[in-house]
Parts: sequence; C-alpha cells; structure tokens
Amino acid sequence: MMRRPRTTTAKVAEEVDMDVSIPEAVSSDEDVDEWRPFEPKPKGRSRAAKAPAAPGEKKAAARRPAKPKEPKAPKVPKAPKVPKVPKPRAPRKPAAEPKTTFPKVLKDSSAGAAPLAGAKRKNIEEGNKDDKAAKNKRVKQTDCPEGESGPSVGIKEERVSFIMSDAHQAGGLAGEGSSLAELRAKKEEVEEEEDFTFGDPCQKKQETSRACLGRPAALPSSEAHGPRNELNMNWDLKELLSTLTCVDRWVCANIVGLLQEENTVPFMVRYRKEMINHMDADAVRDVQMVYEELCSLAKKTQSVVQTLKKDGVLTPELEQNLRSSRSADELDHVYSPYKKGSKLTKARRAKALGLEAAAFAIMDTPHTLDLRSWVTPGTEGLSSVKEVATGVEHILADMIAKDPETLTYVKTLCENSFVTIQSSVSKSALKEKEQKSSEGNKKPGTQQNKDKNKDIDKFHLYLDFTCNIQRIQPHQTLAINRGENLKILTVKVNIPDRLRNDFTSWCINNRWRPRTFAKEELCAIIKNAVEDSYKRLILPFLTRSYRTKLTTAAEKESIAMFVRNLRQRLLVCPVRGCVIMGVDPGFRHGCKLAVLSPTSQILHTDVVYLHNAGNQREADKLRHLMIKYSCAKVVIGNGTACRETESVVADLISRRCFHPLDVSYCITSEAGASIYSVSPEAVKELPDMDPNLRSAVSIGRRVQDPLAELVKIDPKHIGIGTYQHDVSAGALKAALDGVVQECVSFVGVDINICSETLMRHVAGLNAGRARNISEWREQSGPFNNREQLKLVKGMGPKTYQQCAGFIRINPQSIRSANSSPRPVPEKAAAKKGKGKTGVNVPTSFNPLDQTCIHPESYHVAQRFLSLVGGSADQIGSAGLRQCVENKVRSGGVEELAKTLDSTPETLKLIIDGLTQPPGFDIRQNFGQADFKRGIVSMSDLRVGAVLTGRVDNTALFGAFVDIGVGRPGLIHKSNITLDKLPASQRRRSLALGPGERVEVRVLNVDPQRGRIGLDLIRILQ
Repeated sequence: MMRRPRTTTAKVAEEVDMDVSIPEAVSSDEDVDEWRPFEPKPKGRSRAAKAPAAPGEKKAAARRPAKPKEPKAPKVPKAPKVPKVPKPRAPRKPAAEPKTTFPKVLKDSSAGAAPLAGAKRKNIEEGNKDDKAAKNKRVKQTDCPEGESGPSVGIKEERVSFIMSDAHQAGGLAGEGSSLAELRAKKEEVEEEEDFTFGDPCQKKQETSRACLGRPAALPSSEAHGPRNELNMNWDLKELLSTLTCVDRWVCANIVGLLQEENTVPFMVRYRKEMINHMDADAVRDVQMVYEELCSLAKKTQSVVQTLKKDGVLTPELEQNLRSSRSADELDHVYSPYKKGSKLTKARRAKALGLEAAAFAIMDTPHTLDLRSWVTPGTEGLSSVKEVATGVEHILADMIAKDPETLTYVKTLCENSFVTIQSSVSKSALKEKEQKSSEGNKKPGTQQNKDKNKDIDKFHLYLDFTCNIQRIQPHQTLAINRGENLKILTVKVNIPDRLRNDFTSWCINNRWRPRTFAKEELCAIIKNAVEDSYKRLILPFLTRSYRTKLTTAAEKESIAMFVRNLRQRLLVCPVRGCVIMGVDPGFRHGCKLAVLSPTSQILHTDVVYLHNAGNQREADKLRHLMIKYSCAKVVIGNGTACRETESVVADLISRRCFHPLDVSYCITSEAGASIYSVSPEAVKELPDMDPNLRSAVSIGRRVQDPLAELVKIDPKHIGIGTYQHDVSAGALKAALDGVVQECVSFVGVDINICSETLMRHVAGLNAGRARNISEWREQSGPFNNREQLKLVKGMGPKTYQQCAGFIRINPQSIRSANSSPRPVPEKAAAKKGKGKTGVNVPTSFNPLDQTCIHPESYHVAQRFLSLVGGSADQIGSAGLRQCVENKVRSGGVEELAKTLDSTPETLKLIIDGLTQPPGFDIRQNFGQADFKRGIVSMSDLRVGAVLTGRVDNTALFGAFVDIGVGRPGLIHKSNITLDKLPASQRRRSLALGPGERVEVRVLNVDPQRGRIGLDLIRILQ
C-alpha cells in the first residue's frame, strides 16, 4: 500500500528535490524545441555551446554567484563551457547525505509499501543524477581531444571520414548515428553554399526502412532516455503514442522523427511510404494530432510544476503524480486543489492544521493513535475530537481520490457496469416556455416567442433521452452538448449505486485497510473518508471524464466527416474544354451572369431579370449571350430563386430556344460564394467588378476547376459536414487546412499558371513563399525547370524538398508564357541573402519535371530508363509504357529495386510517373457535375420509385442525396449496409461522400416538412 510520508519527512524530500530539479527544469525547456530522437549527443553539445552566450539565462546567472566562483575565474577564458556545466552539481553533494537517510526515515515511520515508494523515488532521483553525470561527461569528452574518451573520439572521426568520402558518391548511404563532427561538417557545407541535394538523408531513411519494414535501425539507442529527456514525463512517448493511436511503435517512432524534421503529411504519404507503413494521410494526421496533444500536455505539466515550486507546495509525490498524467483531465484532477484564486480545499485546510501526520498514523499505526492528543481548545478545526476526526477524514479522502491504483480500480468497475447518460429539459427552459406561452396568449405572434419555442422543438428527441455510455452515437453527443450550452437540456451521467458499495468494500478491506488493529471509532473514520471521497471527489471526476471522452470521440468523428466531405468536394473532376455560364440566381436584384472561357477567363458579365414582368425580353437577352459565345453549359447556384431559375432555363431548353446549341445545365452549391465575393482575395483578383458578379464568376469556376476555386474560400464556409460550431475550432481548422494541402499537393500545380492562392496550399509553401514565387515569375518569366525554384527568396533546402515533387513544369505553359521572356541570371544576381547568389542552376527543360517523381529520385529514374531502353523524352508514350510493363513483368518490382539500389515504393512511384500521360490528373477518376435538360418536382415522387442521384453532403447520421427535385433526400445510416457497398469502401465509417453517384429507392415523402426518405440500392461505379 503506497502511503504519503509524514510532514517532517516531506520537508526533507522537498528540499532535496528543489536542489536537484533546478537544472532539470532549465534543460527540459531547451529540449522541447531542439530534441532529435536519433541524435542525443549533439543535444548536450548544443547546450554547452550556448552556455557562454547567457543573454537568455539571466536567472541561472543570478543563482550561481552564491557558489564559490573565484577559483574558477581564470578557467573561464580557456574553456567557458566546462565550468558552467558541472556547476549545478556542487549543491547536490551536500544533499546526498539526507538523500541516503531519506528511505530510513520512511522505514522508521512506516514499513511495507511506504518504503517501497521511497525507494522508488530514490531510484528515480539517482537515475536522473546518473543521466546528468553522463551528459556532463559527454560534454567534457567533446571538449577534450585526448583523455578517457579516446574510443568515442575515434568513432566520431571515423564517422566524419565516412561522410566525407560518401559525399562524392551519388546515392551514398550515411551512417546510422549522428555525431557532433557530422553536424559540424554539415554546418560548414551549408555556410559555403545551400545544399539542395537529398541523396544522403533520403538514402539513410530508405536503407533503415528496407532492413525491417521501415523500422529505424538506430532507434534503440535513444529509446531509454529520449522521451524523458524530451518531455520530462514518467511515460514513454512512443509507447503511449502507439497505445493511443493503435499504430505500431516503430511506425510512431518514424512519424515522430519525420515531424521533428519538419516534414509535411503529403510528403510523408507520397515519398516516405516505407517509413510510415503505407498509412494514408488521415491516419498520419491522427498520429500527428495525438503527438501534439502529448507535447502540449508535457509543456503544461512543466508549467504547473514550476508554478507549484514557486508557491512552495511541490512535493516529490505531487510531482510524480503530475508527471504521470496521461491526459489533460488527469493533470487537472491533480492540480486543481493547488490552483491560485481557488479557495483552499478541505484537505489542505486540515493539512495546514498539522493533521497530516494523524492521517498517516491512522493507516500505519492506528493502535498508538489517540485523537484526543491532537485537540487544541480555542483553535478552529482542532477544538474537539469530532473536528479532529473530520479533518483526518478530509485528508484521507483526498489521498484516496488521487491514488492511481484506486482510480484504476474504480474505472474498471465502471467499465463492467451499466453506465448511462441522460438528458432532460432544463427547469429554466420549461419556465421560459411557460412564461412565453402565457405572454403569447396575451400578445400572439411575437417573433421571439416563436424562435424560443422553435429552439426547444429542435431538441424534442433529447427532452427525455437515456442511452448506454458505450452505445451513444457521435451526433447524439454533439446534439446533447449543444442543447446543454443553450440551457435547454440538463445532462447527467448515471453510475449505478452498486458500484459505490463495491468500491467502498474494496477500499476498506484491501487498499485502505489499516496495517494493525484499529479501534471501532478509527475504522468509522476510514469508512466515512472512503464514502466522502467517492461522493465528493471521485464521482464528479468520473462524470467529467466520461463527458470529456464522449465529446472528444464525437468531435473526432465529426472532424473526420468534414475531412472526407471536403476531400471529395475538392477532387470532383473538372469540366474542361468548353465555355460555361455561371448564374447567381435572384428575384429582386436579378440573376447575375458570368460567361467564362475554357481557361476560366471572364468573357462577359451581365444581369438578367427572368422573374419580373416582361421576362421574354430578358430570355432573348440570355439566348443572345449564349449563342454569341457558343456557351452550351449553364451552372446555376443553389441559393435563393434557384428552382425558379432552373424552371425558366429548362423551359427555354424544351422550346429549343438555344438552337442550334445543345444546352444543358447543372446546379452546384454556392456556399461561401458571397463571403468570397467581398474577401481581399476576390478584390485583388477582380478589382473592378461588382461583388454580385464575382459570385457568378465563382459559381461558374467551381465546375470548371473545383479545386482551384474552392481553395480561395475558408473550408468551413463550403457547406460540408454538420455540427461545425460544436467542435473545437482549432482542431477543425487544422484538419481542413491539412486536407486542402493534401488535395492540392496530390493533384499537383502548374507553377507557371496557377494562382498565388492555390500555390500557398502546396506542401512546404506558405503565403510568403507563394508571393515570392509569383513575383519571381512576373519579373524573370516562366520557370523552365524545378531547379530554378532554388533561386526564389526564402526557398531553402527543406522547403524545396517538401514542395518540389508536387510542382509541375508543363512545356505548353512555358511556350505560352515565353512571349516576353526575361533572363533568369539578372534575378539571381539581384537576389540578396541566404547565399543564393552562388547557386547555379540549369535553364533547360527537364521532362521529369512534369511528373510526380521527386528530384531526389531522378538518378534512380534515369538508371531505370537506361535499364528498360527508354529516354525521358518518351514519358507517357505507349512505347515506353510497353517497355516498362515488360520489364516489370519479367523482373518484378522487388528485384528491380534491389538492382537500382532503391526501395520498391520509390520504384513504383517512378513507374507511375513515367507511364502516366503528360498532364495526367488524378481527378479524372472522380465524377463530374451532372448536367440535365429537364426538371422533376417533389410532387412527382412516389413511394417505391427508383432514382439515381449524387451525394450532396454527409452527416454523422446519414447521407443527403440530390435527386433533382429541389430538396435533397436522406439515406439514414441504418440503410447503408455492407452488402450494398463495394469492397473498397467497406472500411470507411459511412462509406459515402459528396460527389458519389448512387441508385436509391424512395421510402417516404413529407411535402409539408420538405423531407424525403431514401434507401440505398447500390453505388454506381
């Protein structure tokens, strides 16, 4: 049984911990930013190197004058780093004696579990001390060329020579472990000239991954101390990350390493498949999110520890509990009693009276405890035996509520019990409803009364709702949370009373049973403490924990739904090669028109009033514009007057008013068009155009190139998903921005014609770098190859590595933009800073630059072309495709990869890049917008009718399908079963997404409420 030490003992431990942990706090703050999992030694060196600078370490400098500094003064000019590192060790030596006697004090006070706890703390503290001694020793070894560290210096020299010799070999492999000399060598190379080559680090990753399915060979060297050195927590980062994400530990280790090297998710998914075990972008993003949460938890824990240390209330046991927290809830549960501004808890008030020793005695030596000896007349809280007993109960209750073993046991009981969540209408909502109804009888028709009643009616499903905590659906959780925030619903978690009885019995008879015989009145105190702890502390903690877990899971599922919907909305196949008319419908202000060329250039804008008197004249005007510009496609926004405008256009088509043109139309979502029309991007792109006409332009371009147009709009305004205002705004924005970056990168951008807005979403780029690329393009002409990106300001080696594979150089765009070419050398000579003046790049076109092959693999692609007997000029041709297929069929990808000294994943990507035709677009495998010539109304629907439609949006409870009647129908999730889905889509949670064509059967029609129920028959491929 783990017991807390007596007050006197705790003071000794606190003094020792304060002395020892001061340098730990300083080092942990630095490690959070600079930690590298595969390079533990350079980290110590970097700290030692930074020591003499001392502008940011004023606090440390203020403490050290107290130590004997005069004798070490002459050594400062010789080697300022050496004395600075061991200085914190000086106060530890006198503290070693009480540290060795500390367990003995515990043994004297209590035997059994308490000494074990003290021994464990001793081992941890000694382990930390050994780690620090080892670090100091390593620092000395790096400073001294000769001495005890001879073998390590020899190893480092060998590594330097190995790297220097391999630097001249293409595709050479770097050593497994990093060293200080390696960093120095690399730093010198960067100072001379920015190194844009990717051969060494890339081949290193490929080599380690090829050995055992991407598992890093150098990982075990940093496993033991890496996580604690980085986050300073009592759990292993990669182990916990693997547990929380259900991903293999070696994959988590690789992902953490890649993220710390500032790699983007699209780059990892496409060019580091072997390291992440072929995970998709969503799975990698989930691991990244959990990793960031753990890092945030560690930073918060460190801040809490420092705060409590300043307040003088930090004890070794408290710090252990804080650093053992695995979630923000657990940390808050431990820290909440010590927060500033909150009143003292009952336990802390009792401890302030000195009753903590009595609380320990009642558990360890109850036969010697006499509560009457603690009575102090005239002192509040100690004036009677009853008050003393109450204070002891409060301290015991606090110990029980924060004991990890006790919390684990009560959580296990909850998992095996029937725990439910219940929602009901709140008293305030009922009271307001009664008041509004009484006022409404006197003054009928009040809009405010109707709105309030309407809000309550929206939650009619949850006014008396009960569900098992393990079976509640995510959308139900979010709906209940919304009703609770609006003060319409009251929510509580029901934990059965049987659990309280089992918990009390277990505590009294097992965990919190006195070590020796206890009197009846003392047993009563323990029983009361257990019951008080459960009711006052543990039950609220369990309720908060359940609500937090349900909300987190629901938000995660809702965000995943947003991500899937947005991805499929962005990847809709563009409609190319035809003139399109975008229509923003309206009644009073008319229908705004924009005629767009096949390349999305604006040919004409106008306004027609199709719904006013004399609409025949306006219809003739519309007909004239369409015939003049040979426009056969009309795109109508789905906003106000959409159905009426559709009816007019369908009537004109049926009367052959546009003859000889074969005109068809489609309806598209105009969500976010009005917001975009007044945004700075729209003003910059279309400065002299009316905002209403900008909306028509945006609607037309959404069909011509959905990706290029929708990236201009904030993803949460595109009209996808549900409950977007009930989830974490930061998590939603990060996920949606990530999927936009993923889609733009995987599709690829033609760097010579894409907009600056689209360019900033490419992996590795941002608004500033996209602006620099656009300015370079305007001043120096089009890019002839990817290498010229290195001449752009702000384009360092890492940025170039991340974005180069997703940027395309189309020869047709070069020819069209070369009408007024400007020489590149002038721009290069005019550039300043970052050593770009000495960068020499070719100006000729490289055919590989129009493919998805990364420049780091160009040498492998060239060797593969030589192997199959082809050339780069034949990329995408039928002849090269046949040669590649024959070679792969005869040799196999695995053997060819070994021959080329590459990985199978890289070779597959090269094969795809060489065999795909120039200008290949992955979106051509997705469906286009549906154009039609007739109209069907809701009154034409009959139950049992079989229709085809396209999924418009998906929610957590089902999918909305546009069947062409003006209102989408709902396929409830219960009607989306596995037997109706293709095998490739059975792993997804809802299996449907925007843009997918489906065949449905009408189940019910409710014209009054405008609802259509559908059943899924099959997905149309």
